[in-house]
Amino acid sequence: MTTVLIADDQPMQRFGFRMLLESQDDMTVVGEASNGTEAIRLVDRHHPDVVLMDIRMPGLDGIEATRRIVAAGDRTRILIVTTFDLDEYAYDGLRAGASGFLVKDAEPEELLAGIRAVAGGDAVVAPSLTRRLLDAYIHHLPPTTAPAPAPAEDARLAALTDREREILTVIGKGWSNTEIAERLHLAESTVKTHVGRILAKTGTRDRVQAVILAYDTGLVTPAP
Repeated sequence: MTTVLIADDQPMQRFGFRMLLESQDDMTVVGEASNGTEAIRLVDRHHPDVVLMDIRMPGLDGIEATRRIVAAGDRTRILIVTTFDLDEYAYDGLRAGASGFLVKDAEPEELLAGIRAVAGGDAVVAPSLTRRLLDAYIHHLPPTTAPAPAPAEDARLAALTDREREILTVIGKGWSNTEIAERLHLAESTVKTHVGRILAKTGTRDRVQAVILAYDTGLVTPAP
């Protein structure tokens, strides 16, 4: 049974999500929050598998709530639910630790599949869409106080083998497991094993976070 917390400031939106989720035999709603502060409190109480997190909420918004939930080390995964396909805030949500994002007008089947994927440890955003999102909005990030370290100097990459570094790079470029297998002449099962090891060694939660890591460390640069 997948447990879900709904965080959205619109009562009708929460009601619609609840009706949909509770129609499924393998899902149950453990709570509803109308802002980020309530979401954090309810995650601490119920430890749901997935939070459907709105971005724009009064008080503490969904991005900061996501950041705090992830930083606390809870096993809960966050699925950002935003209004627009390429909302600039969606990128911030992914950087904060969300496992993916969907638009609110997605088909019910898409939302349900997304929740199941996130609960199972996968990313909801398809690799190509992830790349498009990052390329579109990486330039909107505020400047950092220090430049990102070169890939060879970054501690998160130190434990990777040359092959794992190569695969992380092409993950960042938006290649799917099938594409990686075909282009690098590997079995897809071998690719999945490499991806799992990359996530474990770098401490990234899922494929979306691995893409962000590839950007942060300079393995991949935004498209011009």
